[in-house]
Amino acid sequence: MRIAASAGYDCVGLRLLEVTPGDAWPILREPTLLRETKTSLADHGLEVLDVELVRLLPETAVESFEAMLEVAAELGARHVLAQGHDPNWARLVDNFSAFCGLAETYGMTADVEFLTWTGMKSASQAWSLIRDAGHANAGVMIDTLHFSRSECSLAELDEIPAERFHFVQVSDAAGPVPETTERLIFTAREDRLNPGDGDLDLAAILSRLPENIPVSVEIPNSSLAKVMPAIERVRAARVATLDLLSEVGRERVSHSPAR
Repeated sequence: MRIAASAGYDCVGLRLLEVTPGDAWPILREPTLLRETKTSLADHGLEVLDVELVRLLPETAVESFEAMLEVAAELGARHVLAQGHDPNWARLVDNFSAFCGLAETYGMTADVEFLTWTGMKSASQAWSLIRDAGHANAGVMIDTLHFSRSECSLAELDEIPAERFHFVQVSDAAGPVPETTERLIFTAREDRLNPGDGDLDLAAILSRLPENIPVSVEIPNSSLAKVMPAIERVRAARVATLDLLSEVGRERVSHSPAR
């Protein structure tokens, strides 16, 4: 929290459910952290933009997410990030619809993130899931890396109503699309670049999205973390993102992940 506030961000994102072992803020296992986190947010003048990550698997029991949603709501989170990892479309739609209903009771949106190396790898597929689920609080979350690596077209963004975009995650990357799943995952988790340091056409993507949605900075880089203090990396990411936003006629970057 201190680093995000010192760097000038308005919000943070919190990973409350693990994707890989140990990568979540352990607030669900350690209840005292809830009080400490709320205090830290207030002391630093920060809000929680989103929490993650709800992974909809074939064996998913949607009610198992309620404890996480209760904590997220107490923290004032606005959005919950979700991913669809189920090849059975009817079951995925049913589970996502149920999750949207659950999130709605806590005043949050349910935002679908698509990934290059999964069955749901495009903005169009995410929008299809949202349409079929039939909930007004469902949205598509564009991660500029995944959008570019999946070779989505800008026209896909035009197919989605503006009100279905609740926030966007920004990062850059170098070179062509990796040829292996391992390299795709490595880039996403450990080798993202600040806007302007890579080859992605970020301005073109942002210019197709609503101007008023929050911009989230998600730029993990394990090599840089070894040689550059966290506060300097977070500040540099904000400056680079502000330069990008200026290029497309925007002014603010509001969110830094705190994991």
